[in-house]
Amino acid sequence: MRFSSVTAAITLLLAGAWALDKPLDIQVQHSTECSRKSARGDKVEVHYRGTLEKDGSEFDASYNRGQPLSFHVGKGQVIKGWDEGLLDMCPGDKRRLTIQPEWGYGAKGMGPIPANSVLIFETELVGIGGVKRDEL
Repeated sequence: MRFSSVTAAITLLLAGAWALDKPLDIQVQHSTECSRKSARGDKVEVHYRGTLEKDGSEFDASYNRGQPLSFHVGKGQVIKGWDEGLLDMCPGDKRRLTIQPEWGYGAKGMGPIPANSVLIFETELVGIGGVKRDEL
């Protein structure tokens, strides 16, 4: 019995350490049903709020501008954490993306984002370009 408890504890510890090493953590906040999800190369419209993990300070938010960001997902137009974290979403889906520096801005930083920052984005897929509502 003691052996299985120790084994379970070690397994949990290793799983936790592995989760910390992932460059991207996706938490689904709201999920909707659709037949056509976002795919690599789609032009998507995304509302977002970006904060720094270390202190929670907000560095950017499309909500403040009242205009979602439009880009082709999976094509390198945005950070890799977004290119991977916004795939397979339905319009209306909301995700919380925790992005490690290697899939964010890395050692160089960007504007108000310091180098080697872990980023947290609250995201909402507003639409997929060229896909009509009745196709979803």
